Amino acid sequence: MLEDKNQERTSLSSLGEFGLIDHLTKDIETNQSTTLKGIGDDAAVLDFKDKRTVVSTDMLVEGVHFDLSYMPLKHLGYKAVVVNISDICAMNAKPTQITVSIAVSNRFPLEALEELYSGIRHAAKVYDVDIVGGDTTSSQKGMILSITAIGEVEEDDVVYRSGATNTDLLVVSGDIGAAYMGLQVLEREKQVFEVNPNNQPDLEAYDYLIERQLKPEARKDVKGLLKELEIKPTAMIDVSDGLSSEIMHLCKQSKVGCDLYEEKLPLDPQLINVCEEFNLDITTVALSGGEDYELLFTIKMDDFEKIKANPNFTIIGHMTEERGGIHLVTRANTKIALKARGWDAISEDEE
Repeated sequence: MLEDKNQERTSLSSLGEFGLIDHLTKDIETNQSTTLKGIGDDAAVLDFKDKRTVVSTDMLVEGVHFDLSYMPLKHLGYKAVVVNISDICAMNAKPTQITVSIAVSNRFPLEALEELYSGIRHAAKVYDVDIVGGDTTSSQKGMILSITAIGEVEEDDVVYRSGATNTDLLVVSGDIGAAYMGLQVLEREKQVFEVNPNNQPDLEAYDYLIERQLKPEARKDVKGLLKELEIKPTAMIDVSDGLSSEIMHLCKQSKVGCDLYEEKLPLDPQLINVCEEFNLDITTVALSGGEDYELLFTIKMDDFEKIKANPNFTIIGHMTEERGGIHLVTRANTKIALKARGWDAISEDEE
């Protein structure tokens, strides 16, 4: 957690803004056929011909979205790309390009930004996207990182939040709640470290949860998996702010209600163990914990047989008439009104 005091530090002011941009982007290559012009002009030039273009932007602010006492800069760069790629995947689209904008204070040397960019470039390689532009500027305090993701999709393949009907099934990829518990473990270890800096934590029992927090992955594979199953979702959203919040977004946009079944929630065994250790309610964590970046979507009832045994997906509920409301059906078979208790950066900041 402690910074190496002997590490060589190169002041950003010694390069200047344009020197810094040249340094960080000098070896960036473009591989997408849709990229006609990347970094080096006033704007990138992209050619999508007859396809639809989707664009999403996300901002990460130090002290609000990440804590550099336990978030390595390389991981931060990787995660910043992933959270934007996830939004493109949630449109059933293929991510193709990103732009990267960074604001930093003078406490960051060049070597820190090189680490950050190594994570960004690794994610771009893993997800096969081109880095085609961005911006750098100074910050009075801390770091701000903003990434814009661009993708392409055939007109007939686009999936919005608004397409669900009251007879659809509700499905989620992967498992949920793990990233939130990974954050709880890291926060606890930070407090222990502050009391005793010589303490070396043993985090092996929490490896999956920590990885889900520090190095999440976008579900770029879901589009292909569903195509193989001959399923097109009727509505879709990524699970970034918490499952309950995302369900409410889908219901609001589609003008439907929902019954979500507690017993169907997909939970990793490590999550269950650590929730017990922290004395936290597992269902609350699964519903409210964000940053899983799984995909939540609805499908037609007729597609049930195609997806029911697939290990990548779990049917967790069904949509209802809008007037029926949005409910959690507990293991005791009682209905509780679902509330959005997921991440809200604005309200958190105001409290």
